[in-house]
Amino acid sequence: MFSHIVVGSNDIDRSKSFYDAIFGAIGGTPGIRDAKGRLIYMHNGGTLLVTLPIDGNPATHANGGTIGFTMESPEQTDAWHLAGVANGGTPCEDPPGVRVLEGVSNLYLAYLRDPDGNKLCALHRMAA
Repeated sequence: MFSHIVVGSNDIDRSKSFYDAIFGAIGGTPGIRDAKGRLIYMHNGGTLLVTLPIDGNPATHANGGTIGFTMESPEQTDAWHLAGVANGGTPCEDPPGVRVLEGVSNLYLAYLRDPDGNKLCALHRMAA
C-alpha cells in the first residue's frame, strides 16, 4: 500500500547514527545520503527517508503517529530496540514484549522515539 515514509530531522548526522544502528540490528544497510542531504534506507521492500524539513522550519514529530517495522522474531525485535536506545532513541510505551490482541493474534512489540521524537514500533506477529 505504501511506497515510502518520510520523517523530518533537525540533525541528519545524529539521525544517521540512530537509523544506521536500528537497521543494522535487523540486517539492513547504512543509509545512503542523496545530493540533497536526505538519508535513504531500503530494507525488505520498504523505503524510509529522513530529511531536514523543506520549508526550513524545525522538524516535529506527529503526535499520535507511529511508524511500524516488521521483525522476523522477538530476538530481532529486542536487538532493534537495544540498538535504538544505545544510539539516542528513547523507550516509550510498555517495555518490549508480547501483547495479546484477542481474536487477532499475539504480537511481540517494542517502541522507541527517534532522536527527533518520531514514534517507531518493531512488530513481530507470533504464531497462533
